[in-house]
Amino acid sequence: MRTLLVLLLLSALPLSAAEPDPPAAPAGLPFSTVFVGRDRFDALLPRLAPAVGQPLGQRIALCGRALVGTKYKAFTLEIDDHIEAPSVNFTGLDCWTFFETALALARMLDEPRENWTPQTLLRYIELDRYRGGHCDGYLTRLHYLEDWLGDNDRRGLVRDLTRALGGIPAAHSAVEMQRAWKSYRYMRANPAYRAGIARMEDRIAATPLYYIPKSRVPAIEPQLQTGDIIGICSHDGTFIGTSHVGLAYRTPDGVLHFMHASAPRNSGKVILDQRLSGYLQHFKTEAGILVARPLK
Repeated sequence: MRTLLVLLLLSALPLSAAEPDPPAAPAGLPFSTVFVGRDRFDALLPRLAPAVGQPLGQRIALCGRALVGTKYKAFTLEIDDHIEAPSVNFTGLDCWTFFETALALARMLDEPRENWTPQTLLRYIELDRYRGGHCDGYLTRLHYLEDWLGDNDRRGLVRDLTRALGGIPAAHSAVEMQRAWKSYRYMRANPAYRAGIARMEDRIAATPLYYIPKSRVPAIEPQLQTGDIIGICSHDGTFIGTSHVGLAYRTPDGVLHFMHASAPRNSGKVILDQRLSGYLQHFKTEAGILVARPLK
């Protein structure tokens, strides 16, 4: 009944596309820079209405399914040479922006209908993406999944279930951004950021990392829930590090699937993939998983 009422209300209300955009984002960037794909956002809203009133995990799953088919696009967060700002791109998603966009949409759906706006979505992106939930420059962005998990867990937004589900400690590495700094627009334009990123990576590498080995994943799949955030850990022969992320999605037949933005060398778009444990076995370098359960 509630879903029907929401759908009726949606049909009676004007789409948010009719609302004028602000001339600029709060950080001083054009709004078209921080919010790409407004037409796709507006088209999504009626499809997301059935999720209203459902538990957060179910809302995340429906939002994720609505994004299936979106093409894979890397480095969509590198939006300027100097100004860091919360941003969304509905025309292309990578593995991280896929899960965080689904999560932000799901949180937005808990708001009154009049708050289903780009501005509200960006507020939830900022809450999730930046240390302490506040954007204060490039170095406040949570660049590593394990760092994101610790920060969001401390703030009560998610629960890190990795150790409770049998996670074990691993020799940890975090050096990607130091080594590949030329791939990051902000570091190319601001050499001083490199020292801050190096300190951040050193701190992350010194923090214990727990992961669930992929051999144990079939046994714990029944304890995972739709909407759980699944971080993929890979190994290079010596160290373990996070390399990919997606969402858990249990189909009506009870099978727990992996939903994610698949890189161009594979599918090149957001897909609902095979069973999670089967996905892990398909890639030799995959070592196991982290599990985060969104709480609010």
